[in-house]
Amino acid sequence: MIKLGYKLMSEEHGPKDLVRNLVRAEQAGFDLAAISDHFSPWVEEQGHAPLAWSVLGAAAQATTRIGLMTAVTCPIMRYHPAIIAQGAATIALLSDNRFTLGLGAGERLNEHVAGQGWPGVGERHERLSEAIDIIQGLLTGDLSNYRGQYFRLDQARLYDRPSEKPPVVMAAGGPEAARLAARKTDGLVVTEPKPELVEAFRSANGNGPRYAEVSMCWAPSADEAQKTAHHYFRWAVTGWAVQAELPNTRGFAAATKHVTPEIVAQQVTCGPAAEVHLDAINKYIDAGYDHIILTQVGPRQAEFIEFFERQLAPALRRR
Repeated sequence: MIKLGYKLMSEEHGPKDLVRNLVRAEQAGFDLAAISDHFSPWVEEQGHAPLAWSVLGAAAQATTRIGLMTAVTCPIMRYHPAIIAQGAATIALLSDNRFTLGLGAGERLNEHVAGQGWPGVGERHERLSEAIDIIQGLLTGDLSNYRGQYFRLDQARLYDRPSEKPPVVMAAGGPEAARLAARKTDGLVVTEPKPELVEAFRSANGNGPRYAEVSMCWAPSADEAQKTAHHYFRWAVTGWAVQAELPNTRGFAAATKHVTPEIVAQQVTCGPAAEVHLDAINKYIDAGYDHIILTQVGPRQAEFIEFFERQLAPALRRR
């Protein structure tokens, strides 16, 4: 069965609005909600970056049914993996085991603030691999000491740990990362409808959930939606090789100076027609993803949630 998720874009909304939007999303029937974990917005127009873990604590108390997850958090620079494990265990307890920990290798935009520089992609993946081992070991209670190339643990123990280990899933943009997700975590997270990532995940004996984020912009007209998507989301057309490396919003402003609303609309479905958005969503489902997280770009969150409840959800649940 396909599970339907709502994206809490912490770069576009303040903490109170995120919680309010989540409550409405639960009422509308979303199965889960995923929050981005950023220190900075991508572009100045977005204007927000609250601490995701504080929002998750409030979200756990404001809701009763909807699943919660990070999509995704980076445990290799800004956070030590032991702190992420402690946070995941705490949110799992506060939410009565509704929490899934989504992990990824991160971006310079958020991680360089710790003043440790920004390593190359090879080192980032090595760090992520070690971090996952630490997090999984602390969440199961099987690990208290660790000496890796990048991280250390010294007599660590989670005193408040749920009876069920929270699922840990990993973001992947290529087959090698998808196979790592299969070997070390409980599921896969992607942002593109690539069937080869599902194939790589399964080839390494991955049999957990496969999450996909789908970006869209509902508005009363396609023209308004395209302008909104361009205003808030033009950074997304730069591609991962750029997104992982630029250090601040000024860099993304420069990189997207010549991006038009029409270019953004090639990546973000825009407008009031359900069929347009359903076609995009179905590409992910056809590629093998079974947890679909919908990202509504811009301020029209209440209208989008109503649109989901009235048109998208019935069509997707029939499928």
